[in-house]
Amino acid sequence: MDGSHDGFRDNYFDVDYCDSEPTDVGSSRQKLPVFRNVERTENDNGASVTQPAEGNPVVDPLLRLTRAASDEPVNVPTTEASDSSFRDGSDLHEGKYFNTKKDLKRKLSDIAMKGNFEFRTRKSNRSLWVIECIDPNCSWRLRASKIVPESTKFVIRKYVRVHCCSLLNRNANHRQATYVVIGEQVAPQYIGVEKGPSPKGVQTFARTKLGAQISYYKAWRGRKHAHTLIRGSPEQSFHILPSYFHMLEKLNPGTVTRIEVDGESRFKYLFLAFGVAIRGFRYMRKVVGIDGTFLKGQYRGVLLVATAQDGNGQCYPLAWGIVDSENEDAWTWFLTQLKEVIGDTDELALISDRAPSIKKAISTVFEKAHHGACAWHVAQNIKNKFKCADIMRSYWSAVNAYRCEDFAGYMIEISHRYPRVAEYLENEVGFEKWSRCHYPGLRYNITTTNMVESLNSMLVNARDFPYVALLDVIQEKMSKWWNDRRIVAMAITAPLTPSRESEFRPRFAQSNGRHTLQLNPVTYHVKGGELEGVVDIFNKTCTCKEFDIEKLPCVHAIAAAHHAQVSVYSLVSPYYTKEYYVLAYGETIYPVGSQSQWYVPNEVATKVVLPREVKERKRGRPKTSRFPSVGEFRKRKNRCGKCGAYGHYKKKCNSQTGST
Repeated sequence: MDGSHDGFRDNYFDVDYCDSEPTDVGSSRQKLPVFRNVERTENDNGASVTQPAEGNPVVDPLLRLTRAASDEPVNVPTTEASDSSFRDGSDLHEGKYFNTKKDLKRKLSDIAMKGNFEFRTRKSNRSLWVIECIDPNCSWRLRASKIVPESTKFVIRKYVRVHCCSLLNRNANHRQATYVVIGEQVAPQYIGVEKGPSPKGVQTFARTKLGAQISYYKAWRGRKHAHTLIRGSPEQSFHILPSYFHMLEKLNPGTVTRIEVDGESRFKYLFLAFGVAIRGFRYMRKVVGIDGTFLKGQYRGVLLVATAQDGNGQCYPLAWGIVDSENEDAWTWFLTQLKEVIGDTDELALISDRAPSIKKAISTVFEKAHHGACAWHVAQNIKNKFKCADIMRSYWSAVNAYRCEDFAGYMIEISHRYPRVAEYLENEVGFEKWSRCHYPGLRYNITTTNMVESLNSMLVNARDFPYVALLDVIQEKMSKWWNDRRIVAMAITAPLTPSRESEFRPRFAQSNGRHTLQLNPVTYHVKGGELEGVVDIFNKTCTCKEFDIEKLPCVHAIAAAHHAQVSVYSLVSPYYTKEYYVLAYGETIYPVGSQSQWYVPNEVATKVVLPREVKERKRGRPKTSRFPSVGEFRKRKNRCGKCGAYGHYKKKCNSQTGST
């Protein structure tokens, strides 16, 4: 028989070919036919011959097809490995089938990596796959083909599992350990988590679990491929964005979504505000912080956030947006959408940094709301421009002052030491922007955008996800917050939220012993302590201004309430009460589920959203950190010159390294 068969046949019959042993010195090996179910006998000349065993006829092709489809192994006699050979350790057998050729390849790659051997492809097309050991003298090989031409299922037709190659050919850094295979193997470790293993962790996984030594770059690519398998590709994210927003609106009534594209249907902006948060905003103080943070994915962009603060001092996200950059057009578009969901009133306060694009966009979109500057960003600008960090104590005292008289005293102190700083705060920034006693609206005790920065920090690991995966993380976080805070709110027994109750009780104790004089039915003069106060319990004001700004009774108001025999809790703003806290989180935010469960109208599913054009990245490691803003400092970790560890100097090192 011609040796080109290499031990395989194209038909379904149970006939194999193997090398015969040489009969004498100098003779060559010959290909002899071997039936799987056979018995050996001797002919009249005493020579050994093979023939089908009695009661075991050649299997009919249709019967073999049925056995293969049912994953029933064909009756194959076991071949014992010799002392110089080894098995591949797999559970494969002839007749085993796989749903796709890709599944079979994945299985064989896993076997090869764990067995530290390599294989190469002899023949491959849509209906056939033939592989063999990379050593041409080795007997290990496999042949698989489609069950029927119309099917995607592949069945193993021939399989020799025994290796007889040299141990020198067994390699842990082999061709089967591709980044695709590594990514598929490590992908489950990224399900349900935001970060998952780092490239170093992927290297460790490949070495310990797969027996493969891979480079850092291959581990990085495998990690990236695993992200794509779990979270989808960036291009797919743009494609399904309209359908995703449709499902959010369907499952969460009142949710507002917007997608803006250019003339070529390329993505520009998106906006998302959950209906639950929109309805709950009526139970929030009308102070909204806005800010943006850069995204690290393939198509970059900037994530814009608008958030309020609930009565317990926690972030209450109102709206999210993704734009190309923090420019005036992008902020104007985002704030226009925000205005549609929260309105524009004199009571509304918008807090942000002093970026010119934000300032101009707010003045363009909001006519009644008041704009305030983040006091922390102003402080960073002062330290950067004037190099005067020692004045910060006086600055923060001026920021938090309730009365203009106290504020003036702190400004005099600043002007005596740093006249240019005082001039900067008054003329360039403006007192009404950063000082709460001069603020024209009502910003309560909210002087910074820390609530927005907290949300940005929460998403630090998700900012390199595709857009839909990022929005999924946001939805999951908000759903958890709403549920957890609802449980806390329902368990509250005091009239106020936990944080306000803990702040209120010390004031209650300080009010004892104050002398109270009634001036008229609603006005009281309270003496005692460092500062006297005149309280109007009807209009809820006090000359100390603490009651006016925070809307939480000061010690003077509490003393006046006792004298008037009025419940002190009746003077508290309803935004701090348990009732409003429960109502704010009374509803549920629902996920969209897997894409296979979506029902989307055709006019939505056919909407085209293409990825926006991005500049080609420079070669090398992609940058994942941003340039610091003006005045923003990043602490540098101290590194010990003795042991090399971070966090201490050489003089304070306790290590014995290098000691004599």
